[in-house]
Amino acid sequence: MSTVAVLRLPLSVDLGGFITLLQRMQVPHRVSEEAGEQVLWVPDAISDDVRSLYQRFPGGDPDQQLDIPQQPGVKRPGFIQQLRHSPLTAVILLLSLIVGAATMLGDNLQAMSWLTFLQFRVAGEYLYFTPLADSLAAGQWWRLVTPMLIHFGILHLAMNGMWYWELGRRIESRQGSINLLGLTLLFSLVSNYAQYTFGGPGLFGGLSGVLYGLLGHCWIYQMLSPNPAYRLPRGVLVMMLVWLLLCLSGLVSMIGFGEIANAAHVGGLLVGCFTGLLGGLYSRRKRTS
Repeated sequence: MSTVAVLRLPLSVDLGGFITLLQRMQVPHRVSEEAGEQVLWVPDAISDDVRSLYQRFPGGDPDQQLDIPQQPGVKRPGFIQQLRHSPLTAVILLLSLIVGAATMLGDNLQAMSWLTFLQFRVAGEYLYFTPLADSLAAGQWWRLVTPMLIHFGILHLAMNGMWYWELGRRIESRQGSINLLGLTLLFSLVSNYAQYTFGGPGLFGGLSGVLYGLLGHCWIYQMLSPNPAYRLPRGVLVMMLVWLLLCLSGLVSMIGFGEIANAAHVGGLLVGCFTGLLGGLYSRRKRTS
């Protein structure tokens, strides 16, 4: 296993706390002295993660366990710690819960009309949609992304929330809250517009288009620049792609799951693969430079 120098610091800098952190996390490392400097060496595969860890915790933090793979016997962070290290992920899920309560999980049409991709009014048993251009001209730009917060039923919300918690935390720990926010909004925008373009005016919502974007991002990024944060559990990628194919086949709708926003799923996955390509290439270039 090849090792690289991730830190070169003056001898006056105290690395004791950070070395203790690496030891408790069972991260392979060694320290040498060269030309009046102390040099920290780690395996090349985790060099970026160790640099990032030092930038955030140069003095060491025995509770921090972000991007480095955990070894047997290392205590996993508790739920409160995970919330503290994944604030944006938690905020998106909290907003989804609030919107779910306000819209009564799809039963309160009046509340939903403020967040749907197309504004609508109810007349008897019919919905009349306002053209998108009219809504945008009125300054209602939030409609391009807010459908991701709308869910239809408790199962819909629970499943989407679980997967956003799983995938969002990975990206937030690796690339930061700002990048996760940008990716979430981008994936929502693209998946919503794809569903509108190919499905026509209608009621649709949920985080699933965003989830397929996050999945595609982690998938391609990991292929180009492997890192522990984006190493998905075995079978997750296959399961999600098989589910997508089943939805596209129409079988899922036939067995009673209702209408599926297939265009949103495909649109999210494609744009996620594209951002994963850009991010992975950039990370690999940084690693080899």
